[in-house]
Amino acid sequence: MNPGVAALGAVALAVVWSLPRWLPPAVVRLRERVFTAVNGTEGIPVPGPLVGPEHFERVYAHPAADGRSAGAGLSDLFWYWLAPGAHMHQEHLEPGERYRTVARTTRQVLAVRHERSDALATAAVRRALDRLPVDRPSLVRLRDLLMPVWAEVYHELVFAEPCPRDARDLVVANADDVVTALKGTGLRHLDRRDRLTRYLRSRVEDGTCPVVLPPPFTAQETAWYLQGAFFNTAVVQMSEAAAHVLLSAAAYPPARDQVDDDDALDRIVDETLRVHPLFGIAHRITSAPIVVDEVVTLPAGSVLLFNYLAYQRTGAAADDTFDPDRWRTLRHHDAHFLPFGVTANRACPARGSAPVMLRAVLREVLRRYDVTSTAAHTRSMPNRGPAYLTPVGVAGPGRARLAALRWRDRWADVGRSVQQLVLGTAMVLDARRLKPCTTYFAEVRV
Repeated sequence: MNPGVAALGAVALAVVWSLPRWLPPAVVRLRERVFTAVNGTEGIPVPGPLVGPEHFERVYAHPAADGRSAGAGLSDLFWYWLAPGAHMHQEHLEPGERYRTVARTTRQVLAVRHERSDALATAAVRRALDRLPVDRPSLVRLRDLLMPVWAEVYHELVFAEPCPRDARDLVVANADDVVTALKGTGLRHLDRRDRLTRYLRSRVEDGTCPVVLPPPFTAQETAWYLQGAFFNTAVVQMSEAAAHVLLSAAAYPPARDQVDDDDALDRIVDETLRVHPLFGIAHRITSAPIVVDEVVTLPAGSVLLFNYLAYQRTGAAADDTFDPDRWRTLRHHDAHFLPFGVTANRACPARGSAPVMLRAVLREVLRRYDVTSTAAHTRSMPNRGPAYLTPVGVAGPGRARLAALRWRDRWADVGRSVQQLVLGTAMVLDARRLKPCTTYFAEVRV
């Protein structure tokens, strides 16, 4: 063989073999540049050059940081993923009586005693785990395994009755479709959303749904509200959160011995949400000027981009080391730790029940299984959290199977990253073309 050809082949082989190491990060950087170019530069990052971390919570809690969607081009992208019915999503309602009514209804649904929250999550995760074999390890995608759990939990909270399988399947299909589109690993399938909307509307109209918004809200608007708040956001966020918690526990050997210590499990949950916060960036539009300090004033109409991860990497817990024991002495405020947002400005309405439910899932899984994974664990988790669940007392997957899992995940990430670049860019451009939020508020004004 010609030495030059052989050398070229060796170089090509080396490049191909190294793809999992350099291509996904390169694509992420390219995606960021593309999205920045498409979305423009309207946003003010917080923390950032104008608003430092020392002002983060005060600016977030400021009464003038109250606009949610109107006036921000960035909102078109969020509305695109939530459409139709994005105008009834609690997080996207503008301040006023409609928002207060919806928020009050959500709080009433989620005002559940801790014992009840624990019992609901425990029963649902037991049903999911009972479907797994008891004599061998199971390779699962944790997000997929747990999504039916939260579909059942929130169906029971809303309808005050156990969740039928067909309803659970509707909820899971819709939630999975939305989160897959959000991560750029798939396009929207509105038929899945429509089927769930029709189910919810039929329950409202036939009087079998205890949670109904009062007039002048319509049955259709109530269905959109239920879908957005409980059967989209709640199911997706809790599925992601529980998958993160279990992946973190898999890499933290002391978790196995702490399964009956609720305080220790709470520290694992808190530390997971510190390292892998559920909320990325929350945007708010200022309705009046906000004085940051004697030098900086944010004018009315500013689009503030509150970056949870960046803020949680300041303060007394700024590292990426997973160390639950830090919470034995460290206070949340000193750590700049905001797992459920700022109380004064639309904090997560599930902040009381969610930690209890996550602890229950962690406890129940660890009592029955050893969790192992060599897959990448990132905040966005596009791989859906692949892991082995091995029944206690059964031999684990072994080094070869774990090595194969690592290899498959790294190479799958190469394809996923390109897919995210192509599909994510297509959806961003489509959202900018359709302008669902901009159009809605223009029609409201008319």
